[in-house]
Amino acid sequence: MKKFKELRQAVGATQTQIAEKLNVAQSTVATWENNESSYPRAELLPALADLLHCSIDDLFGRGKEEKLESEKIS
Repeated sequence: MKKFKELRQAVGATQTQIAEKLNVAQSTVATWENNESSYPRAELLPALADLLHCSIDDLFGRGKEEKLESEKIS
């Protein structure tokens, strides 16, 4: 996930703390941060976004500009 590490650090949480809250291994959280092809299970996304005080879109680096661009239909 593009922004995950940045968002986690912004709230002062460690990988271990996030892992404990989501009942996953710390190595799983590390994989989300470091591997562009590994993502949390869909059912974990709302809780993860809540922990990081962001939206699910924010987790994936989809900010306001990207949303506006994707809304344009030719």
